[in-house]
Amino acid sequence: MQIDTRIASASEKARTREIRKVVFSSYFGTAVEFYDFLLYATASAVVFGPVFFSDLSPWAGIVASYGTFATGYLARPLGGIIFGHFGDKVGRKKLLVISMLMMGLASTAIGLVPPSAMIGSWAAVILVTLRVIQGIAVGGEWGGAALMALEHADSKKRGFAASFVNAGAPSGSVLGLIIMGLFSSLPQEQFLSWGWRVPFLLSFVLLLVGLYIRKNVSESPIFLQASEQQTAKGQEPARSPLVQVLRRPKGLLVVIFAAMSAFALQTTLSTFAITFTVSHGVARQDVMFMFAIAGVISIFTTLLFGRLSDRWGRRPLMIVGNVAFLLVLPVVFPLLASGNLFLIFLGFALGIITQTVIYGPMAAFIAERFGTKSRYTGASMGYQLATVLGAGFTPAILASLYAPAQATGPVMVYLGTLAVISLVTVIFMKESKDNDLSSVSN
Repeated sequence: MQIDTRIASASEKARTREIRKVVFSSYFGTAVEFYDFLLYATASAVVFGPVFFSDLSPWAGIVASYGTFATGYLARPLGGIIFGHFGDKVGRKKLLVISMLMMGLASTAIGLVPPSAMIGSWAAVILVTLRVIQGIAVGGEWGGAALMALEHADSKKRGFAASFVNAGAPSGSVLGLIIMGLFSSLPQEQFLSWGWRVPFLLSFVLLLVGLYIRKNVSESPIFLQASEQQTAKGQEPARSPLVQVLRRPKGLLVVIFAAMSAFALQTTLSTFAITFTVSHGVARQDVMFMFAIAGVISIFTTLLFGRLSDRWGRRPLMIVGNVAFLLVLPVVFPLLASGNLFLIFLGFALGIITQTVIYGPMAAFIAERFGTKSRYTGASMGYQLATVLGAGFTPAILASLYAPAQATGPVMVYLGTLAVISLVTVIFMKESKDNDLSSVSN
């Protein structure tokens, strides 16, 4: 009996170590992917206009730059479908390695694109092509990373485990902001000629570290169990995961509408809000550092709300988050326009913390709504289509709404409308924290 107890204890410790390794791998891998993906957001706000669209007026150049930013979001659902299909068929781990490789190489290449002064419109073409590759890669990354954490975790800690994946996004964003902020302290001519490129070239170093970490984790036990059961019963391979998801589209649609407000707020703060604050006479570097400090806070609040969702449920927190979104909207923009660094930090912090109330439980909230053999596809499509509606065109739309009269009223109306749509959707959804993940069907 004592030997059995020791064996059981050793087995439990090994399982705990493996879960921690998987969760850290998902967190770090997502941080690297979003460092690359959101670094582009920062560059589109402060660099790409004058470098690649110098023949346009300043705000027109920003709108054009945000247009290339949107192409990455348009490509994300495609990445979710491609990676989701093979992730549901052959496993989560292999596809995560491929997505990281694609993202790292595309981001490194962005740092090498010549300016339009050298190669004309081809610069924008190359930039958009690389942005599409980024979008496909991150479209496959999030779903696989979330599922690896979720499907390894204890059933009572799924929200907390999966929230590490979402915490990877602000971690990568903060890292990118700090590095880009450091180089933005260079004289304007040097920053626009070569300084902005260095953060993108550093992606290659992060790629190597991420691949090393990711190759040492085990495949999802729930996926392996489902595959073994299917083989043991002599069942034919299941129909296409995409078909399984689309034959019951209600689940996919409600996930999309429930999640889109969080992405709208996240993208607004990382793009339009930075440009808006700089336009009120604050140094670009100071603005990026204020946002970066607020972003550090969001890493911990994302984990906090993921943890709380295991106790209170995903749905109540997402309702509270959307209500808070509507309440802070009229406060954030005056703070950002104040010219006072502390108030600017407070504006960013209010927005980001509000966003994490929704974002913390979101990974579990989305993934728990799909069966094992279509979960990668369903979760990826739901998440990525929500980013298209909530984030993809938001920077360009907000810049277009703001530019004519330079008034924030239309901006707040647009963002508030998205928050109301998400709020109503979540109110009518069922709680998911007690769903059985071992179910194979959708």
